[in-house]
Amino acid sequence: MKQVVVVVLIIGMLFSFVGCAAPARQAERAAVSDAARAAGAPAPSGGVPATESNAFFGDAERMIARTADVSMIVADTEPAMQSITALVAASGGYIADSKAWREQDQVRGRISARVPAEKLDGTLGAIKKLATRVERENIGGKDVTEEYSDLNAQLVNLEATEIELRELLTEVRQKTQKAEDVLKVYQELTKVRGEIERVKGRMQYLGNLAALATVTIELIPDILAKPVVESGWRPLETLKNAGRSLVNALKGLADIAIWLIVYLLPLLLVIAIPIVLLILLVRWLTRRRRRARQPQAQ
Repeated sequence: MKQVVVVVLIIGMLFSFVGCAAPARQAERAAVSDAARAAGAPAPSGGVPATESNAFFGDAERMIARTADVSMIVADTEPAMQSITALVAASGGYIADSKAWREQDQVRGRISARVPAEKLDGTLGAIKKLATRVERENIGGKDVTEEYSDLNAQLVNLEATEIELRELLTEVRQKTQKAEDVLKVYQELTKVRGEIERVKGRMQYLGNLAALATVTIELIPDILAKPVVESGWRPLETLKNAGRSLVNALKGLADIAIWLIVYLLPLLLVIAIPIVLLILLVRWLTRRRRRARQPQAQ
């Protein structure tokens, strides 16, 4: 039993070493990078320290998580959003998030999309053709090659540890047949299996980041992007603004008329009805007196 416990403890130590090895390597690379910057050494392409992992991966094999952030002026937001959705779908990507809201009676929008990294430039070019003008465009990338390589090394070591633990579990069941020894080995095996799943999940996430670029597009209607001071005279725009002001003025007058009707009509009815009745009564009395005087006159 003591031998089993010792073996389990040794495997547990190896498991802990595998989990801590990658952060230690990353800290070492960060220290090397800081020292290089302090010494004034030129940074490698992509901004990643030139380590042994970088030398292993060629430029064509590097994993770059590309991102693009575009802000552009469009004539109409809603048709532009529909066109962008169609372009993203045609490239083999998908819309991750889409939002539209009203601002000063105009619709603004923001779209977040994922497109295949190799089609990013072509898709961006097609999207920018929908704009009246492009206000901002930022394209960046993050090199995740080293992290992926470290995770792959961890995965190899963890899978080897899992095989050894499974063999040890079989041996313990056959020889000692003690529930306590079997449980200890099974607990270590469960920890290793959980770490394997975590590493595989992170590798899948990094692979997805590198395979699909993230594109964020902000859509601003042309009327909201107008500067406070115009650079030249635009008679058509002045005509539109004058017509808009006229419509707003007529709307205001109509609103005032509606308010007057709603508030004054009941009051006028209350005052007018007694007056009309009084006039009718006076006329009726006058006619009656005239009719009463006619026989007397004869």
